Amino acid sequence: MNDKNLNLEDVGREIYELISELYPIHRSITGPGVRATLAILKRHIPLEVHEVPTGTQVFDWQVPMEWHIRDAYVKDRNGTRIIDYRKSNLHVVNYSVPVKATMSWQKLKGGHLFTLPQYPDWVPYRVSHFQESWGFCMSHNQFIELEARGNQDYEVCIDATFKRGSLTYGELCLPGKSRDEVLISCHVCHPSLANDGLSGVAVAAYLAKHLHSLDRRYTYRFIFVPATIGAITWLSLNEAKVINITHGLILPLLGDPGKSTYKKSRRGDAEIDRIVAHVLRHSGADYALIDFEPYGYDERQFCSPGFNLPVGCLMRTPGGLYPEYHSSADNLELVQPQYLADSWAKCVAIADILENNRLYVNQNPKCEPQLGRRGLYRAFGTELRKEDTQRAIQWVLNFSDGKHTLLDIAERSGLNFNMLKQATDLLLQYDLVKEFPKPSA
Repeated sequence: MNDKNLNLEDVGREIYELISELYPIHRSITGPGVRATLAILKRHIPLEVHEVPTGTQVFDWQVPMEWHIRDAYVKDRNGTRIIDYRKSNLHVVNYSVPVKATMSWQKLKGGHLFTLPQYPDWVPYRVSHFQESWGFCMSHNQFIELEARGNQDYEVCIDATFKRGSLTYGELCLPGKSRDEVLISCHVCHPSLANDGLSGVAVAAYLAKHLHSLDRRYTYRFIFVPATIGAITWLSLNEAKVINITHGLILPLLGDPGKSTYKKSRRGDAEIDRIVAHVLRHSGADYALIDFEPYGYDERQFCSPGFNLPVGCLMRTPGGLYPEYHSSADNLELVQPQYLADSWAKCVAIADILENNRLYVNQNPKCEPQLGRRGLYRAFGTELRKEDTQRAIQWVLNFSDGKHTLLDIAERSGLNFNMLKQATDLLLQYDLVKEFPKPSA
């Protein structure tokens, strides 16, 4: 996989345009919003859409009812919509039960209105999944204005229904030479939040487009699922496939200006953990590596003790650590093409190392081979500085013993994986090393 000719500016712009198209859709963990989202993704990648019926037992959970919302508002005594779902789908608490009533301000604000006092112009995102509740979200400044009106009556309406239907998710399998799989998962359940969810969805879609055109060593499985219940459902229905998952990534927050952050798998030292660390270390930008904890995104499902899969989470600023998280400020101004392109390029680099992290054996292991008469220095020196060329060749020759992968050599030497891969390719041309079968993960 060679991304030298890829125009990152164009990729970032296209990813941003996909997010912009998906942004207005009102998504939840079930219902038409997820289907509309997957229908748009199918124009880009050949997704297979799955429907899992309401009530299906998935481990300790059940697939919930479908939620369909048509309208939601709060009107004052003049009939003016002071809270209007049609202006922003964040104004209604996601999965609210239907309501049609007239009530006093005191009753309305008593547990049914949510604001962000620390960011008074923003509207929060709130949910009531798996509990019968309802509510509205609004800016704190508007709340203060209504509070000043006193205890008058308001017309409250949430025109929504729950019905038996299904949970919907999308899946794309790109077969490779090996049955060993790389799992890429992202969530498609959040409404108009550009970074939390949609950035990962769009980056994953463009990563799939990139991998689709390549000759692949691994099989890549992309799943676009509702958070938590979607991952649980997929794992419950696909236990037979889980044994093939040898590497995995959750992609949630990839479009904000923060530094790239990687949350390790539960194992902590899985090959995917080491590969992501290597990519970030050699990216030329600030980054963070954090240990696994059973809190966050769907890595906690894939890394639950009954599975303990080698699945980490790649993001930029972790959820809850950027002010705009779960609010109306997580919008199309927060995510920018250059950050999306950077995240995508790092995903491509991770896949590149996965594909090329192999074992080799030195064909001339007793002392150093005579490199000069083979013209190796001249052949290689045109692409890299001579001293780097020499170091890379010597490291590959010395540790190509059928026990050390190229990633092992990169970690021990401190050299960039790509440099060692280029050295290895030249050594293969001169029959100085040969590939050694790598045990299945």
